[in-house]
Amino acid sequence: MTAMNKVEAGPGQESVWDYPRPPRLEESSELIRVEFNGKEIVRSDRSKRVLETSHPPVYYIPQEDIQMAYLQPISGTTYCEWKGQAHYFNVIVGEKKADKAAWYYPNPMTAFKDIAGHVAFYAHKMDACYVGDQKVNAQKGGFYGGWITPDIVGPFKGEPGSAGW
Repeated sequence: MTAMNKVEAGPGQESVWDYPRPPRLEESSELIRVEFNGKEIVRSDRSKRVLETSHPPVYYIPQEDIQMAYLQPISGTTYCEWKGQAHYFNVIVGEKKADKAAWYYPNPMTAFKDIAGHVAFYAHKMDACYVGDQKVNAQKGGFYGGWITPDIVGPFKGEPGSAGW
């Protein structure tokens, strides 16, 4: 499948249309930070990122690098054909709450077994997310969790000009 209006990657950039399908899991040493209601709730340089055709990267952070006291498990699951059954958290800091703002795979499929014990966050539900010193823009569409930085080019699934599946 190809993208309509594919943006060509420049120096130091990646095109989501060069990412594989099925997706690939890779280690990332970039500093990942997540802020919510005045608190830094995530700080990690040990994340894993999932790269999938047409999607910006999704970062999975080890629970040891998350202030888990701010995450509240909730009922309900979804299913990913590549990773398996996803479970969700609300994020609550003080009086501020973000519903279904983070997700994890307690028993991921074999190809993604290394994301067990890791959590991903929806950037649009947090106050700010960072990859290195770059502030993240959220992937469009409430279901998608990709993080867009200036070094990632699209178009991205969920926005006009991208091809769907």
